[in-house]
Amino acid sequence: MIEVPPVVPRRVAVIMDGNGRWARERGKPRVEGHRVGAESVRVVTRTCARWGVEVLTLYAFSLENFRRPRKEVDFLMRLLGRYLVKERGEIMENGIRFKVIGRREMLPGRVRGLVERLEEMSAANEGMKLVLALAYGGRAELADAARAVALKVSKGEIDPSSVDESLLEEHLYDPEVREVDLLIRTAGEMRVSNFLLWQISYAEFHVSQVCWPDFREEQLREAFLDFAGRKRKFGGLLPGEES
Repeated sequence: MIEVPPVVPRRVAVIMDGNGRWARERGKPRVEGHRVGAESVRVVTRTCARWGVEVLTLYAFSLENFRRPRKEVDFLMRLLGRYLVKERGEIMENGIRFKVIGRREMLPGRVRGLVERLEEMSAANEGMKLVLALAYGGRAELADAARAVALKVSKGEIDPSSVDESLLEEHLYDPEVREVDLLIRTAGEMRVSNFLLWQISYAEFHVSQVCWPDFREEQLREAFLDFAGRKRKFGGLLPGEES
């Protein structure tokens, strides 16, 4: 078992990239990369919970992913359904709270039902919070939050002069996850891909060169060690830098 890193970020988000590339390099169909990538989800979730991460957010399926071939999208939805059933026991045994963010109305009815059931089952758990971003887009989240605020203003429930950053945060998909400490992206890509645009404002970035199906405990610890070496200023200065 790999040793716990000396510094563990409280809120971690992961852009799980490279499933298709991993499969192509091995002469396998893309869906095989997704299947093996599901094991990485299991390992990373279990490890983060054990190491003391408070919130783990995984970019599982973006709004843009719906543009992929119908066959691949259908496979991913079936894989998601199997995950929600198969991991139910482990999520409950480890006291993990499960949450989905995104436009869930775009998901197949069966998947929505499984999501809601697992959210209800795990709502009282007190361990790490596992958030899956499904049918998710960062711009869509901000648009939906602005629309919700505008609707309340039109009804006279909110004074327009009171609209500020804090109020907008309260209308995000999950107001509890307001900031991300560490954003990890796999497969060597250097993009945020419309993920948690509000929440990553001051996040530290770590880019792993391995594709997601190969991302396990060793790579996660490497990311945390990288985070431990950062000096986080949040736009200000560290003590002693004034001069």
